[in-house]
Amino acid sequence: MTRTISLALLSALFILNIFTGSVHIPAAEIWEILFASPSADTPMSYIIHAIRIPQALTALCTGAALGAAGLLLQSYFRNQLAGPSILGITGGSNLAVAIGVLLLGNISGLQLVGCAFVGSAVVLLMLVGLSLLVRNDISMLIVGILLSYITSAILSLLQFQSAAEGVQTLMVWGMGSFSQVGLSQLPLFVILVATGLLGSALLIKPLNGWMMGEAYARNLGVSTTAVRWGVLLVTGLLCAVTTAWCGPIAFVGLSVPHIARMICRTDNHRQLLPMSMTLGACITLLCLWLSTLPDGGRTLPINALTPLFGVPVILYVLLRRKM
Repeated sequence: MTRTISLALLSALFILNIFTGSVHIPAAEIWEILFASPSADTPMSYIIHAIRIPQALTALCTGAALGAAGLLLQSYFRNQLAGPSILGITGGSNLAVAIGVLLLGNISGLQLVGCAFVGSAVVLLMLVGLSLLVRNDISMLIVGILLSYITSAILSLLQFQSAAEGVQTLMVWGMGSFSQVGLSQLPLFVILVATGLLGSALLIKPLNGWMMGEAYARNLGVSTTAVRWGVLLVTGLLCAVTTAWCGPIAFVGLSVPHIARMICRTDNHRQLLPMSMTLGACITLLCLWLSTLPDGGRTLPINALTPLFGVPVILYVLLRRKM
């Protein structure tokens, strides 16, 4: 029943983003563009087919990817406050993309994803190595925050030495947007995200054993090395793809798994993973819709909206841990 409601909400938000936006188009005209005359070469048809549909699909895929990545990281580190942004993974992607844009010039597509993947993978490797030495949850969070500060400091130095045009590009990119994935790039974006989500599904059984402890997981025949590298590769890919094209979307990967746990009331990843993916997509679609509320063709940055949903959830988790 809960899964049905979440899927219905996801469908409703997706349709809402198609039928509403910063430019008003009558619902009857949208219906005609979608079903009656999809090949009509009009400005309104362009808005629907080349802007709204790709943006909605991008938001859906990004939310699902970040929700899955956040759950995998929290399960692997056994830390409810772990997430792509808190642990510095997003910061690593940011820095690598900045190096690619500022030093290598105008790069896009797989080059951009490659840079982001290298950045996130380097930070993840550091975290995995340090997690073998640092067993305390709070200490691991501090390590992740320190890594974020380091990458942010290096990024600031790069921006200081760069031309104004490159700095402005990175600033706009850093605010978060679902409008950078056009029709030509959408198939590649969807394929890469789907590959990462498939990889996360393959980790369901190993992570269920991992949550019981490494010794228990070994007794079940779970390879701890496979879990470690599986989480590394999957979360690295998901964070890299979404960060490269949409910017560093904050709080989704950190807060969504908690909402999924509240709804499912279980630690079984067979239920948590689909719910995290669905809820992540719902939140990003809702943020996309809210970002288009200003009229006149203007849109709000996505990262101006995601904290409105993420911060209350994290505060609730922190307060509950104190009780």
